[in-house]
Amino acid sequence: MIQRQQSLWLLLTVICGVLSFNFPFYTGMRMNTASNMLEMSILDGASNFFYILLTGANIILALVTIFLYKDRKLQLKLALVGILTSLALFIMYVTGMLKFETGNLALTSLLALGIIAGFVMAARGIRKDQQLIKSIDKLR
Repeated sequence: MIQRQQSLWLLLTVICGVLSFNFPFYTGMRMNTASNMLEMSILDGASNFFYILLTGANIILALVTIFLYKDRKLQLKLALVGILTSLALFIMYVTGMLKFETGNLALTSLLALGIIAGFVMAARGIRKDQQLIKSIDKLR
Protein backbone atom coordinates (compact mmCIF):
# COMPACT_ATOMS: atom_id res chain seq x y z
CA MET A 1 0.00 0.00 0.00
CA ILE A 2 1.14 3.54 -0.67
CA GLN A 3 0.23 4.62 2.88
CA ARG A 4 3.12 2.65 4.35
CA GLN A 5 6.34 4.50 4.99
CA GLN A 6 8.53 2.14 2.96
CA SER A 7 6.20 2.41 -0.02
CA LEU A 8 6.75 6.16 -0.05
CA TRP A 9 10.52 5.65 0.06
CA LEU A 10 10.30 3.18 -2.81
CA LEU A 11 8.17 5.64 -4.78
CA LEU A 12 10.88 8.27 -4.20
CA THR A 13 13.39 5.74 -5.54
CA VAL A 14 11.33 5.24 -8.69
CA ILE A 15 11.07 8.99 -9.24
CA CYS A 16 14.82 9.48 -8.76
CA GLY A 17 15.53 6.61 -11.15
CA VAL A 18 13.28 8.00 -13.87
CA LEU A 19 14.75 11.47 -13.49
CA SER A 20 18.29 10.12 -13.69
CA PHE A 21 17.59 9.08 -17.29
CA ASN A 22 17.01 12.70 -18.26
CA PHE A 23 19.36 14.68 -16.04
CA PRO A 24 23.17 14.41 -16.07
CA PHE A 25 25.33 12.99 -13.33
CA TYR A 26 28.51 14.55 -14.72
CA THR A 27 29.27 16.91 -17.59
CA GLY A 28 32.64 17.63 -19.08
CA MET A 29 35.15 17.17 -21.86
CA ARG A 30 36.01 13.66 -22.99
CA MET A 31 38.53 12.46 -25.57
CA ASN A 32 36.86 11.10 -28.70
CA THR A 33 38.80 8.01 -29.76
CA ALA A 34 37.81 8.29 -33.43
CA SER A 35 38.95 11.88 -33.99
CA ASN A 36 41.41 12.30 -31.08
CA MET A 37 39.73 15.55 -30.09
CA LEU A 38 38.08 16.68 -26.90
CA GLU A 39 34.31 16.88 -27.11
CA MET A 40 31.59 17.93 -24.69
CA SER A 41 29.87 14.92 -23.17
CA ILE A 42 27.43 14.12 -20.39
CA LEU A 43 27.16 11.09 -18.15
CA ASP A 44 23.60 10.10 -17.27
CA GLY A 45 21.44 7.01 -16.89
CA ALA A 46 20.97 6.70 -20.65
CA SER A 47 24.55 7.24 -21.84
CA ASN A 48 25.62 3.59 -21.87
CA PHE A 49 23.93 0.18 -22.13
CA PHE A 50 25.01 -0.84 -18.63
CA TYR A 51 23.77 2.43 -17.12
CA ILE A 52 20.42 1.88 -18.83
CA LEU A 53 20.32 -1.71 -17.60
CA LEU A 54 21.11 -0.92 -13.96
CA THR A 55 18.93 2.18 -13.79
CA GLY A 56 16.02 0.30 -15.35
CA ALA A 57 16.60 -2.62 -12.98
CA ASN A 58 16.48 -0.26 -10.01
CA ILE A 59 13.23 1.29 -11.23
CA ILE A 60 11.57 -2.07 -11.90
CA LEU A 61 12.86 -3.51 -8.62
CA ALA A 62 11.44 -0.60 -6.64
CA LEU A 63 8.08 -0.83 -8.42
CA VAL A 64 7.82 -4.57 -7.80
CA THR A 65 8.86 -4.14 -4.18
CA ILE A 66 6.09 -1.59 -3.57
CA PHE A 67 3.40 -4.12 -4.45
CA LEU A 68 4.82 -6.98 -2.37
CA TYR A 69 3.55 -5.47 0.87
CA LYS A 70 1.92 -8.77 1.96
CA ASP A 71 5.23 -10.68 1.87
CA ARG A 72 7.58 -8.62 4.01
CA LYS A 73 10.44 -11.14 3.90
CA LEU A 74 10.58 -11.07 0.12
CA GLN A 75 10.11 -7.30 0.16
CA LEU A 76 13.11 -6.92 2.47
CA LYS A 77 15.25 -9.19 0.28
CA LEU A 78 14.35 -7.20 -2.82
CA ALA A 79 15.11 -3.94 -1.02
CA LEU A 80 18.55 -5.31 -0.11
CA VAL A 81 19.12 -6.36 -3.73
CA GLY A 82 18.07 -2.84 -4.71
CA ILE A 83 20.70 -1.40 -2.38
CA LEU A 84 23.36 -3.55 -4.04
CA THR A 85 22.31 -2.67 -7.59
CA SER A 86 22.11 1.04 -6.80
CA LEU A 87 25.58 0.91 -5.21
CA ALA A 88 26.86 -0.85 -8.34
CA LEU A 89 25.30 1.90 -10.47
CA PHE A 90 26.92 4.59 -8.32
CA ILE A 91 30.31 2.89 -8.64
CA MET A 92 29.83 2.75 -12.41
CA TYR A 93 29.06 6.48 -12.42
CA VAL A 94 32.24 7.23 -10.48
CA THR A 95 34.39 5.09 -12.78
CA GLY A 96 32.71 6.75 -15.76
CA MET A 97 33.69 10.14 -14.34
CA LEU A 98 37.35 9.10 -14.41
CA LYS A 99 37.22 8.83 -18.21
CA PHE A 100 36.64 12.58 -18.53
CA GLU A 101 39.53 15.00 -18.95
CA THR A 102 37.76 17.90 -17.23
CA GLY A 103 34.27 18.45 -15.96
CA ASN A 104 31.92 19.07 -13.08
CA LEU A 105 29.47 17.06 -11.04
CA ALA A 106 25.93 18.12 -11.76
CA LEU A 107 23.55 18.98 -8.97
CA THR A 108 21.33 16.21 -10.25
CA SER A 109 24.00 13.68 -9.29
CA LEU A 110 22.14 13.65 -6.00
CA LEU A 111 19.49 11.57 -7.76
CA ALA A 112 21.86 8.58 -7.71
CA LEU A 113 22.26 9.05 -3.98
CA GLY A 114 18.49 9.40 -3.68
CA ILE A 115 18.07 5.93 -5.19
CA ILE A 116 20.43 4.45 -2.60
CA ALA A 117 18.81 6.37 0.25
CA GLY A 118 15.32 5.32 -0.86
CA PHE A 119 16.19 1.64 -0.81
CA VAL A 120 17.98 1.95 2.57
CA MET A 121 15.09 3.79 4.19
CA ALA A 122 12.58 1.32 2.71
CA ALA A 123 14.57 -1.59 4.14
CA ARG A 124 14.54 0.10 7.55
CA GLY A 125 10.76 0.53 7.34
CA ILE A 126 10.22 -3.08 6.33
CA ARG A 127 12.40 -4.29 9.18
CA LYS A 128 10.45 -2.12 11.64
CA ASP A 129 7.19 -3.61 10.35
CA GLN A 130 8.56 -7.12 10.87
CA GLN A 131 9.60 -6.29 14.43
CA LEU A 132 6.17 -4.78 15.13
CA ILE A 133 4.39 -7.91 13.86
CA LYS A 134 6.66 -10.12 15.99
CA SER A 135 5.98 -8.05 19.11
CA ILE A 136 2.22 -8.19 18.49
CA ASP A 137 2.39 -11.97 18.06
CA LYS A 138 4.20 -12.28 21.39
CA LEU A 139 1.36 -10.47 23.16
CA ARG A 140 -1.26 -12.99 22.00
